[in-house]
Amino acid sequence: MTRHRILDAHQHFWRIGGPGQSWPDARNILIHRDFMPADLRAVTEGIDLVGSILVQSQPDDRDTDWLLRLALDDPSILAVVGWVALDIPQAPARIAALAARPKCAGLRPMLQGIADSDWILRPDVAPAIEAMLIHGLRFDALIQPRHLPALARFAARWPDLPIVIDHGAKPDAAHAIFDPWRDHMAALAEHPGIWCKLSGLRTEQAGGQGVDLLAPYVDHILTCFGDRVMWGSDWPVLLESGEGYGDWVDAALRLTGALDAVGRTRLFEGAARAFYGLIS
Repeated sequence: MTRHRILDAHQHFWRIGGPGQSWPDARNILIHRDFMPADLRAVTEGIDLVGSILVQSQPDDRDTDWLLRLALDDPSILAVVGWVALDIPQAPARIAALAARPKCAGLRPMLQGIADSDWILRPDVAPAIEAMLIHGLRFDALIQPRHLPALARFAARWPDLPIVIDHGAKPDAAHAIFDPWRDHMAALAEHPGIWCKLSGLRTEQAGGQGVDLLAPYVDHILTCFGDRVMWGSDWPVLLESGEGYGDWVDAALRLTGALDAVGRTRLFEGAARAFYGLIS
């Protein structure tokens, strides 16, 4: 396995039956078990992992509280991206309370699971976004290509909010569809406050498809966002692709082989530090 210093910008922990846990369920055979810090240490043995960003996987306050408690006892968890119901009147107060807790760096509404692609533009969400700005939190956008036009309007409305697109906006890699994802991503990259995670692409492919088929998507993301791209594993969701942590590390290194040493360091560590405000 190729060794390279890595800050994982996107990984998850959960306990089946734990606080607020509703997904995965028994239908997700490969990941329907507990995943905890010891499991991550085991699968990254031999990888120079300097830390990770722990991202919520459950739309539940109890899960976010648990993640923040977990992070207190684990120095390898550099920051936590939690969840808040952004459309309720209590959201600003909840955001203020979370922002005061150690390692809380951002929030992620689970937009991919909301049928209304324009939900983030609703007036009742605005007070929560204002609270995020006041308290210096980042916005992780868990979206699909259908959300990209709305995200552009959202970013224009809140130009000072740091936004990162999770998983490259989940393009339809299984069917090699590029448009209109390609143009929408290029337009979003014109906003200096929008970043992108090179993560989650492997599980957008169909079973048996080779990782090298992702090259056009990876190339476009790097071309558009440049030094605002950060690498993430999306582990343990990654396991649903049939491959492991080290497989995605090696594939990403190969797919980004045109980067020079400075660019590779930025991708695998520096961009995440810059976006989430972490000290080197």
